[in-house]
Amino acid sequence: MSAAERRPARAGAGESRIKIVSHSDLFYWWPVWAVGFLMAFLTYQGGHRMALVPDGTVAVEGLSAEGFDAPRDALVVPPGKELPRDGETGAPVQPHLRMAVSNNLGVVFATVLLLVILITNVRVRGVWTLVVLLSVLFLSVVFAMAGWWDPILRFMAVADVRINAFGYLCVSTTLFAVWLAVVVLFDRLVYVTFSRGQFRVHLAVGAGETAYEVLGMVVHKRRDDLFRHWVLGLGSGDLIVRTGGANPQTIELPNVLFVGSKLRMAQRLLLEREVVTAGPESNGRPLPGGTRPVGR
Repeated sequence: MSAAERRPARAGAGESRIKIVSHSDLFYWWPVWAVGFLMAFLTYQGGHRMALVPDGTVAVEGLSAEGFDAPRDALVVPPGKELPRDGETGAPVQPHLRMAVSNNLGVVFATVLLLVILITNVRVRGVWTLVVLLSVLFLSVVFAMAGWWDPILRFMAVADVRINAFGYLCVSTTLFAVWLAVVVLFDRLVYVTFSRGQFRVHLAVGAGETAYEVLGMVVHKRRDDLFRHWVLGLGSGDLIVRTGGANPQTIELPNVLFVGSKLRMAQRLLLEREVVTAGPESNGRPLPGGTRPVGR
């Protein structure tokens, strides 16, 4: 039997290599395009269209006119003004933009957009998450006792945010295409790999890999940001890798999906190194190339 024959020292040890991808903050923007697609669908299904009319136009109920078999509701343009005209035919522009009757759809979309911007740009970790939640609860109680909620809600009801169906669709489709390209393609070019006793880093698109000594290396998860990691990230997290040696480096890997399981696997792989288990003629002495836990 050849002395170079290899066999794993730990059968059933699981994966021998794990690749950890660090995502950009754009990953957390999925609620914006998801809500945008939903608003576009609801607006289109509403069956209403927006008319472009000059200032001073009034809605008249039950207007009788020549050619109508019965009184109808109509928009009446003020004297001296006319409806917008088509540049080619000169005919009045017919209502064609699909618009929802309620302004709730636009308010919901604007609220989601503002919350995502706030959450992805303001980092709140650990105990500060509890402080923020308690502060919001305290202010809510204060506003209720002071009687401020009624005028605030009336103001929000007056806020008329409307987007037509194509507007929702245009914004959501563009954002989704960019999100998909970044998350699926470009983010996967920024990664680190853990294998048995090896750690390699690739933190720039187009750059080569850098290998680090695993002795003295520490891998841990940074405290969770409740809003970013759990509300938008669905269980993501930030990994911190501190290398050993005479010139230690700190490598940050933000926005890692399924961070808990990947952290446990990375820590297990760092505790192992490759050796070769030779044939009978070597009397069982290990040679470099196989696998065994460090220190055994």
